Amino acid sequence: MAVKPTDLILVAFLPGPRDLEIARLLGWYRIPLRTAPKVVAVDYLAFYQPSTFGAHGGQIEYIAEVRGHELTTRGELLKDEANHPRAKEEYYKIQIGGLEKLKEAIAAEKWKRITFLYTTGEYLLKAKTLNDLVVDGDERQLLWHSLRERAENEQLYKTDLPEVDIPPDLLMALLGIKEPEESNDT
Repeated sequence: MAVKPTDLILVAFLPGPRDLEIARLLGWYRIPLRTAPKVVAVDYLAFYQPSTFGAHGGQIEYIAEVRGHELTTRGELLKDEANHPRAKEEYYKIQIGGLEKLKEAIAAEKWKRITFLYTTGEYLLKAKTLNDLVVDGDERQLLWHSLRERAENEQLYKTDLPEVDIPPDLLMALLGIKEPEESNDT
């Protein structure tokens, strides 16, 4: 695990096993815009698994590096749920790297309901329980300062696309754009 002590971590609610499979196989996690935390530009997501995970519920077993995010609709994300009541609602699609299993799961203990919680890599690496993830004291001010900085710099979205000069005719062909035919009306 390459988590650094200074990394910003968002503990996120994972509704059910299907969502874990989507994260594992498709490399994304969804958050409804209307309930999203203020900052989604973090370094890692840590996935809280509720009781829908049976024996694996009430804990954090997996984390994933955040690679970027975009705004879309639930219907675009889950095409098999086109008639869902929230299909047209906006959602963040958080692109993630491969899931990494923690050496030791972080237990919820008395915490049973959680949506989102910010923490740091330092706290995550030492945590045994969810309560151990809570940042307080002077460090809490540093955490909020870092989050504020991220929110301000969110426009610095990184992509791994190469800088390439594509000739206009090739670009038009790739995009399916046809040149208008000249009229023979003279």
